[in-house]
Amino acid sequence: MKVCKFGGSSVADENQIKKVRAILESDPERTIVVVSAPGKRDKQDKKITDMLYECVALVSDGRTCHPVFKDIFKRYMDIAKGLGLESPELEKALNEVEKNIDAGLGRDYAGSRGEYLNAVLISKYLGWEFIDAQEYVIINDDGTVDPETYTKLSKRLKKGGHYCMPGFYGATRNGMVKTFSRGGSDISGAIAARAADAEIYENWTDVSGMLAADPRVVENPKVIEVLTYKQVRELAEVGASVFHEEAIAPVIPIGVKINIRNTNRPEDPGTMIVPELYTGDLVGVSAKGGFTRVSIRKLLLFKRRGVRHAFFTALHLFGVTPVFSFFGVDSIVVLFPSSQASDKVVEDMCSRLKADFQLDEINYERAQAVVGIVGGRMNNSTAFIDAATALKKNRIAINLVNHGASDVSTLFVIRDEDRERAVDAIYNELFV
Repeated sequence: MKVCKFGGSSVADENQIKKVRAILESDPERTIVVVSAPGKRDKQDKKITDMLYECVALVSDGRTCHPVFKDIFKRYMDIAKGLGLESPELEKALNEVEKNIDAGLGRDYAGSRGEYLNAVLISKYLGWEFIDAQEYVIINDDGTVDPETYTKLSKRLKKGGHYCMPGFYGATRNGMVKTFSRGGSDISGAIAARAADAEIYENWTDVSGMLAADPRVVENPKVIEVLTYKQVRELAEVGASVFHEEAIAPVIPIGVKINIRNTNRPEDPGTMIVPELYTGDLVGVSAKGGFTRVSIRKLLLFKRRGVRHAFFTALHLFGVTPVFSFFGVDSIVVLFPSSQASDKVVEDMCSRLKADFQLDEINYERAQAVVGIVGGRMNNSTAFIDAATALKKNRIAINLVNHGASDVSTLFVIRDEDRERAVDAIYNELFV
């Protein structure tokens, strides 16, 4: 059995949805489909989910959402017409959604309706059973999937049936609609794959797999043929965005293979993501910017019991949650998204930390980026030397290196302004 998830660009209009049906009908193993909300049809277009959030903004400002929702209504009805559907169920659902948004059901409800409405439409077009994720997917307060989800959904997915489920949302324990983070339909697809005990989870998008580098930075980067769960997580952490990094979690316990495919080029094999792969091959380089780096130093820091825990607790009190942490004999360096704290907050935080912990030194620097090279057995690899050499050749200063902490990645902290040049330099040194 194969579970298929189709992203926003794959279901943006009636022509794309016709491609979806052709893909599903070409393989009898494809019996469960998870769909996103319609995405952009061109660069000037709007995503349905963004329009729904505009509706929420209007309502929160004391106005009706109708000026925006009428365009949402027309978009869905045009798709239905293009598919040759007369769908009173869809029209009824659209009217109900507009009414509920105007009634103030909130951001999660509104944000989920793009997927809900598209699943109503596509299930009708396919002739498959519609499953409402709100009834089966339980999302905990911290955004994780409650294990009961898999039991409930597994009982619903009968062998021999064909099912269409909306992605991106589920419900809280008390039944209120709750969404995942943006891109969360990938997670929904993984949930369905685990519940169905699928052999493969096919994630259909608008690219033929994950690329070894960002195509906006590197010309014609290679497609990664095979990589592991760990490697996807590491690439996503430093900016790769084809596949939602949290979507790995549901399938890890049963080892479902994930195949990233291109709806517009279904003949391409794409990228296969597998539990383990025992090679030392490099798979990709990626980068993410917009970080602030804070460095502290205190003599005999780690001989002082509880200092590390107290330090991170103090950061949280200022609204700062580090993404990366590095430790020396007498020092700690953390990086966090700069959006978490203004210049004034960071300055106040550093002053407070220096006084409270009697630090010998504390410094911070904005506009930092993290560049990661990912592959197999990286902790025994010399690839980081070649990467560092490439950065040196291009006169890109390295502020920090983390090699050996992970067996699948090496990280370089550099200035944000050098991020794209760094990716290009490392790709041409290691992958060409």
